[in-house]
Amino acid sequence: MTMCWAFLLVEALLLVEINVELLKKNKVKFEGNELEIISIRTMAQETGEWGGLFATLTYVFLGYTSMIAYISKSGEILCHLINLPDSDLGFFFTSLFTILISVGGTKATDQVNQWLTALMIGLLVVIEVLASVYGGWSGDAGSSDWGKVPSTIPVLIFSLVYHDLAPVLCAYLEGDLKRIRASVLIGGLVPLLALLIWDAIAFGLSSQLDQVADPVELLLRLKWSGLSYMVQAFSLLAVATSLTGTLLSFSEFLKEQINKLDLQPDVSTRLYLQRSNSQLRLSKWWRRNNLGFTATAIVIAPPLLVSTTIPEQHLFFYP
Repeated sequence: MTMCWAFLLVEALLLVEINVELLKKNKVKFEGNELEIISIRTMAQETGEWGGLFATLTYVFLGYTSMIAYISKSGEILCHLINLPDSDLGFFFTSLFTILISVGGTKATDQVNQWLTALMIGLLVVIEVLASVYGGWSGDAGSSDWGKVPSTIPVLIFSLVYHDLAPVLCAYLEGDLKRIRASVLIGGLVPLLALLIWDAIAFGLSSQLDQVADPVELLLRLKWSGLSYMVQAFSLLAVATSLTGTLLSFSEFLKEQINKLDLQPDVSTRLYLQRSNSQLRLSKWWRRNNLGFTATAIVIAPPLLVSTTIPEQHLFFYP
């Protein structure tokens, strides 16, 4: 696991170096609340158009499948707490964060995400302490089936990967390499430590599993229902923070692509908008925000459609 983490960390730091260098090359100015990012596609296009196309297709596929998984999983978790269809709950849950990103912007989203992350880490610490007390650390690791390890690698990588946020992080921290490197390192250490501790606890619980295949399911069956609610709350927070990051980075990616189309209003529209200063200011505000709304809608509409029409599809994407 640590080797996998180290590889992903080096890869993330390499992406950061490339992104910051391109920010300097393109003389990007960090002014106002609007981010001007250098996307994965733009970075890949330095190797040629085919590199940019391949990176775009891969990124879009990863973005949409991740969003489908997050939406479906959020609905499934909420369904245990609220007696409503999980598709409706997933739609409502995702809509809240979509509104946050579309209306609040990057800074508001960052503040909310920091609070959610802090709460998630606090819950994780409490859960792991209680789980270690319940199961201890005495599980026999030698009785585990190491033949199942390869099938867990995609889940492990999915849990640790944060590369899609690299362009947003570089723009948000205004190309400050020291701060960006520290953010990547600290941000990567948190899930690594959480996974290592949870793996130790899972081995401790393995001797008590009996007919239960998942240590989490065993925790949910404990007589004290408080732990069950804590596990569900932690899972929901994990989905929320992951969904926020993916939605923000994916929408910023699409905003850059739409900007490159350089769409301009026709002559009659420009003349109409120039009739008064107030109308001109309104038009600038609308064009700036309409771009964000359009990009967010393109990101969110297909996953919402798939997650509400095809049941159980999240099992293919999310652990």
